[in-house]
Amino acid sequence: MGRSADLPRGLVDRFLARGDRWPDDTGCPMLHVDMDAFYASVEIRDRPELVDRPVVVGGTAHRGVVASANYLAREFGVRSAMPTAHARRLAPHAVFVPPNFTRYQEVSRGVMAIFRDITPLVEPLSLDEAFLDVSGALRRLRLTPAGVARSVREQVEAAFGITCSVGVAPTKFLAKLASGMCKPDGLMVVPRSEVLTFLHPLPVSALWGVGKRTAEQLARVGLETVADVAATPLPRLRRVLGVALAEHLHALAQGHDDRPVVPSTREKSIGAEETFEVDHFDRELLKRELLRLSERSAASLRARGLRGRTVSIKVRFADFTTITRSKTLRVATDVTQEVYQTAAALLAEQVPAGAVRLIGVRIEQLVEGDGGEQLMFDAPERGWREAEQAADQARSRFGRAAVRPASLLTGGPARSGERAPRPE
Repeated sequence: MGRSADLPRGLVDRFLARGDRWPDDTGCPMLHVDMDAFYASVEIRDRPELVDRPVVVGGTAHRGVVASANYLAREFGVRSAMPTAHARRLAPHAVFVPPNFTRYQEVSRGVMAIFRDITPLVEPLSLDEAFLDVSGALRRLRLTPAGVARSVREQVEAAFGITCSVGVAPTKFLAKLASGMCKPDGLMVVPRSEVLTFLHPLPVSALWGVGKRTAEQLARVGLETVADVAATPLPRLRRVLGVALAEHLHALAQGHDDRPVVPSTREKSIGAEETFEVDHFDRELLKRELLRLSERSAASLRARGLRGRTVSIKVRFADFTTITRSKTLRVATDVTQEVYQTAAALLAEQVPAGAVRLIGVRIEQLVEGDGGEQLMFDAPERGWREAEQAADQARSRFGRAAVRPASLLTGGPARSGERAPRPE
């Protein structure tokens, strides 16, 4: 789906909530809550002197990537996933801030807790957005869906000092579309009786699944608005786009989306990666980075009560050729040393020599943490896992540098950021 925040606003302004007034929200149990410029908003909240400045969060070195930009920076064309170097050219006077993912995760947990106090049907999509099905909470709260949305916005701002935008609609697709079109700090309601009135004037890029290439395919056959897609006979649309995509877009264009909110989506993998400022050939240096990434990934597993059976590494060479290699363990693990030994073996045995631009570690096939523990002949009396749990506790109190492997005490190589930032 195209960026809904970039769609023409004038077509849907009448669906915006204004003060205590909003369109009819009867039969609109789906909410999509999206934090406004989340990473940048947290940084500005913690540094009030930045409130009137363009702020860009992301890797601050030459190869860094923008993870978030506040709305003042966006006025100069800065966008998420843009190279930091390009963002500096667009907004040289902006304040560039390295990401603090630990802080963002902490705020995200608090925001999600507010959502779950309202309804157990919460489906997080990322740190900064989630779907809520509030149909079962309306009688208890004595509110309409839009009233719940207004309460969510007030609670988030009061507790964390940041704003969010909320879409209220009969379906998930429409709710997500509406939240993007009322940014920043807005509330939009799509009445059940006016779904097609809301949807049909929008360009085809509003449909989930339409990217630049698909939009060009549709434009070549004269389909430019959602109404055009809805009015096109399905056999013709299949010839243009193929069966699956044609049927998907035709249903959305008619306002149909029967996906429920799924509150217990299990994480499929956990990992981290680094983009170096300078390409590296040195295998010992690359192994130290694998240890650093293994430590970070295993700590994330332990914090979530998970273990993983498959360890994979990702290597991107100077010419941007990218390879992945993986190995599945006999027993799932959350132990740094086991993850690292597997990753280091993959690097030594399955990755050809060459200048490396990026390296990453990922742990897959996740299971709940009580799935057994692999024993090691050379483990200390209480085992590596117990030692790493004690280190986790020390780091939670005194910071990440409190306990570290000895080989990581020296500074690491120059890289674009603490880890490759995930755009919002």
